[in-house]
Amino acid sequence: MTKYLVIVESPTKEKTLKKILGRDYTIKSSKGHLIDLPKTKLGIDVENNFQPEYVVIPRQRRVLKELEKSTKGKEKVFLATDPDREGEAIAWHIAQKLKIKEGKNRVSFNEITGKAVSQAFKNPREINLNMVNSQKARRLLDRLVGYKISPLLWKKIGKKLSAGRVQSIALRLICEREEEIVKFKIEEFWSINALFKKITAEKAEPFKAKLFSINSKKATINTKNEATKICEEVKNQDIYIKNINKKKESKSPPPPFTTSTLQQEGYNKFDFPIKKTMFIAQKLYEGITLGNKGNIGLITYMRTDSVRVSDEAKSKAKKYIEEHYGKDFAKSSQNLRKGKNKIKNVKIQDAHESIRPTYIFHHPGSVKNYLTNDQYKLYNLIWQRFIASRMKAAYLEKITIDIETGRYIFRTSGSKIL
Repeated sequence: MTKYLVIVESPTKEKTLKKILGRDYTIKSSKGHLIDLPKTKLGIDVENNFQPEYVVIPRQRRVLKELEKSTKGKEKVFLATDPDREGEAIAWHIAQKLKIKEGKNRVSFNEITGKAVSQAFKNPREINLNMVNSQKARRLLDRLVGYKISPLLWKKIGKKLSAGRVQSIALRLICEREEEIVKFKIEEFWSINALFKKITAEKAEPFKAKLFSINSKKATINTKNEATKICEEVKNQDIYIKNINKKKESKSPPPPFTTSTLQQEGYNKFDFPIKKTMFIAQKLYEGITLGNKGNIGLITYMRTDSVRVSDEAKSKAKKYIEEHYGKDFAKSSQNLRKGKNKIKNVKIQDAHESIRPTYIFHHPGSVKNYLTNDQYKLYNLIWQRFIASRMKAAYLEKITIDIETGRYIFRTSGSKIL
């Protein structure tokens, strides 16, 4: 008989943890939330300090019975649900229903690797009630807004509509933006681009420059007639290079992904809806079967607003970059971009690391055969972004050229890597 019971959220995580923890541990899944507010009524006592009325989710009754049965004869029960407020609330509800004694039985890890999991089990902690209360507040707000306003929408507008804590605010922002668009007064404006080529260099490619100023003032062209007159005038003018300005600057790589930036990039690159991106990321986090290696979690926890990277991950990324690209490309130990690219005045929870590969030497190409096409796309995206984020800034020379023709100045600019 096994000594310990470990309760996780998903069946996939069961397989991955079983491989890491060994024979002394029985792994069981709660398959998500076991406890929630009732569906048939508000479930919140508004007059009594907003006390919630929790009930066991009907479809989860069998799961709860199985968990109760699994606790018998075990020396200790560990709660290894996800390391966010939802996971903390699930752990708290399980502890309440299974009557698990107060103590350090909560384990959490940002990545499902042997080292991270072993360290978490060596240092279990108490359930964080602040996180539990945070989830409780979020859930009650969802219910209060949705349960009270949605029926009004059904009555006034149409069935199957819903209101919510987030979507109602988002809808207002969209409406306000639409009002701005409607009120916008259309004004005609024109821009002029010209192609220039060096006379003495027949094989040189022409380059484009945009009209920048007229009589030393910013170029403003309101009608087609004005634009046509300027074009005719320019054709008859001599052309001179008035000024060449060279400026050196650095361009930092983008930071590793957070939840929101991963969702954005998943949509921009692959047309993945948010739900699909998060579903795939969840699978990559919980573990993919890599042949004889068994189930292995390929990425860190995918719900995070932090760009922080652990010292160990930075060290391994540095080693990989030095081996495959050269020492000149590896970044020194730092987490956030400095200078003008640094994000200021943004409040983040920073409870977890950024989204990154758990093991940098699991190159996307080496695991491609074990992944679906969509899993490969997202993992490759995460892997490449993390490697890029750990490289040095690119040093550029930015060149701006002003071209004078009579009272007109055309400007063009470009840059090259030094």
